[in-house]
Amino acid sequence: MEDENKLSIYRAARTIKRRENTLYNALRSIHDDSVFVGEISQLWPELPLLANLRCGLWYSPKFDSTCYFKSTDGHTNNWSFNTSRLNLHVAHLAGQKGGCIIVDSTRKGKRFPDSMSKTIPIWTCVFNRAIVNHRSRMQDRDEGKEGVNSDIHESEAFDQLAENTSQASHEWDASLHLPLWVSKTERASIEERLEGWTKELEASGADIASLASCLKKPLRPLWISQKTVIWLNEVPDHDSWDFTPIILVSASSSTGVIQHRTTSEFSWNYIPGAGDDEESWARGLSPDLFWKNVYDIINSGPDMCNQKVANMVEKDRVYRAQRGQNAPQVTLKPPKSLNSTSDPSYVEPVLSLDNLDIKNDIQFCDDDSTVYWLGTTNIAVGTALAAANTTCVDCVLNCGRDSFSAFHLNTEAYLHLPTVDSKFDRFSLRNNLASAVNFAKLNLRKGKTLLVFCQNGEDISVCVCLAILTALFDDGGTFDDGKSFSETHITKWEMRRRLVFLCKFAIKARPSRGNLKQVYSFLSGGRPSSHTPSAPSTM
Repeated sequence: MEDENKLSIYRAARTIKRRENTLYNALRSIHDDSVFVGEISQLWPELPLLANLRCGLWYSPKFDSTCYFKSTDGHTNNWSFNTSRLNLHVAHLAGQKGGCIIVDSTRKGKRFPDSMSKTIPIWTCVFNRAIVNHRSRMQDRDEGKEGVNSDIHESEAFDQLAENTSQASHEWDASLHLPLWVSKTERASIEERLEGWTKELEASGADIASLASCLKKPLRPLWISQKTVIWLNEVPDHDSWDFTPIILVSASSSTGVIQHRTTSEFSWNYIPGAGDDEESWARGLSPDLFWKNVYDIINSGPDMCNQKVANMVEKDRVYRAQRGQNAPQVTLKPPKSLNSTSDPSYVEPVLSLDNLDIKNDIQFCDDDSTVYWLGTTNIAVGTALAAANTTCVDCVLNCGRDSFSAFHLNTEAYLHLPTVDSKFDRFSLRNNLASAVNFAKLNLRKGKTLLVFCQNGEDISVCVCLAILTALFDDGGTFDDGKSFSETHITKWEMRRRLVFLCKFAIKARPSRGNLKQVYSFLSGGRPSSHTPSAPSTM
């Protein structure tokens, strides 16, 4: 009986929490927090605004770019500098614009997520140290040239260059900057690992030279939350600092107490970090679709919000389907209650298309249609929408689940390899890589251009490109028909170097660990065969 009472109390607590975390509460909380983000971005309007994926993407209607710093890389005793997530484009963008603003949030009652407290500070420090090392090597090289050069004018020039380089390296702040709430013990543990992480960065093949020439001042994080006091008449210009600011904005209030907020029309419970874990609450709504229809959603109120969003999501799905884009139906499990005796397998039915009037009463959203060319390799990676809108490629490799109408291509120039994420099939990608590499080899031999795409252009297609680059190109990114691959034993480190090369161009690449494991399994255990599969006909 006591166990039953405990279970009932537990279920009651979960039910109360579920009722508080409603869709309207989440979206209204995000909307309120976005006002704060907008105010901070206006303090430094010249600096680009970046969303740290995926939570940060909810907190502003417009971002200049995105980044991907994981909180797990900053968890206590799990600190990491991951060369698979270098975010090199962020450092270049900060160097070009004089800094940047990164937006994220957290549910855990902390002022900042670990991605901002430790992951990004580690990242800035490691990059700064690598730049110092690079400049020191350049100084040593120049001094060596001076020793063998007899021309007095060139000698004087080298003297001046060496002096400037030495002074810049001496003034370049490569120390670790952490927020005050990180303990001294944790700081010491992180500092012990910095040298090893710096060596990993330097060995990864990342272009430190271009970064060193782009950055005029060292990178340094600054932290701003809703509790930060800023005197508006004393806001410093970002150019006045002796560093390149990476301004970290935690969008949500950090209070652990439930805040009940009201307006003249509605009331709701504020949820800190509401944008986190969108699969559990967003009901198919994306940040882009939300911001295109934000006022309609907010003004619908708590009672009508779910139905309003369901209509928008379904209309947007139909809009995509009519244009040949990926448009899966969204199915939702109904909320459970304490007295619920419903069948747990029951799934809320999708809206009937017969009741929908597909008009311009909502603003539809489109996927990113950017195609990222991987240097001079003749290979591009992109989304399904990018593939639909691109006609400047000779052949297409479709790694998505859905077929693709490539009317401008003949059957030999198109291959569809339906591939699902490792969460659903641990071998789906691995089983398709041999066919993908052979298809690429057949076309790249003829000097043709190849577009590899999946639905989001961030994971599966990136992993397929990684396998192709490793199997058919040398370390410098030159096509050699697999010669260097056949003579080399591929290690995880070598594969990671190729991934760094790929991410230099495909800045939105976010390959999952499970899919990368399948690529390594293929590269280390198998070789592309001489058999070239026949391409299926287009549909």
